[in-house]
Amino acid sequence: MPTIKERPVLFSAPMVRALLAGTKTQTRRVMKEQPVVDGLFWRVYGAGWSRRLTSVPAVPGHSLATNCPYGQTGDRLWVRETFGRPWHHGQPRFFYRASDDDSVGNHPDFDGWKPSIHMPRAASRILLQITDVRVERLQDISEADAEAEGCERLDVEREERDWKLCPQCGGTRLHNGLGPNGGVIFDLDCTACDTYAKRYRHLWEAINGPGSWDANPWVWCISFKRVEE
Repeated sequence: MPTIKERPVLFSAPMVRALLAGTKTQTRRVMKEQPVVDGLFWRVYGAGWSRRLTSVPAVPGHSLATNCPYGQTGDRLWVRETFGRPWHHGQPRFFYRASDDDSVGNHPDFDGWKPSIHMPRAASRILLQITDVRVERLQDISEADAEAEGCERLDVEREERDWKLCPQCGGTRLHNGLGPNGGVIFDLDCTACDTYAKRYRHLWEAINGPGSWDANPWVWCISFKRVEE
């Protein structure tokens, strides 16, 4: 029987909340070694991999799949997140910024938030099992996959407009227009409303910085399901 491996993976607080809510079942991570064009092929030198300029699945047993640093299908990922490490009656307990940020307050045992990179395995509360691994260009994400990334839902109306999400309504899902006699018609439904893919682009740039979406890197696309310890 193959050995199930476990690896740590970092998630931001909004993504941890999406994991807890069950709305995030995928994650994309930039490939450390980017494929390069060599004639009609994309190649990853040193990984024994090349494909024509078409879709690039990391099929089971393929060198690209086995080289994924996050594991293969069946392996597990334990989630690292921002946490606090207080002590109470001699027993360790933990606070999590994604869900406890508003309730910690002046808790006598709370000694401040610790970066997710320092979270030990014993403090992790979320365990994921990989169900699929593949690679693709970042901008090739489908609408269904963008939704699976745990983006803000489309039925959430924003109080402040964000024109990165939708050029017509700014993500509020409503806009104003001119009537037949030149008058203003308020709160029209947006016909060019934002998509999950647009919201994912906004999320990606918030995490990875301006220009990171336009760079369109090759990414590991990792699908998973949550499992109980």
